Amino acid sequence: MKSLSILYAFLGGALVGCTAAILFAPEKGTDLRERIKNMLKSKGIDFSDDEVEQLVRQISAQIEG
Repeated sequence: MKSLSILYAFLGGALVGCTAAILFAPEKGTDLRERIKNMLKSKGIDFSDDEVEQLVRQISAQIEG
């Protein structure tokens, strides 16, 4: 059971790290949002532009605060 917790912690850290790398990469905001939207669509998740904008704001607030 402990090894499962370690695996979840590792995967959670990897997800946060990837998100931070994407958000802080030197790329125009519109290009970044389009890339996020395409990535989510490839996983079968359909987001509107407003929903992607809200998601980016939430992630940015969590990283900064």
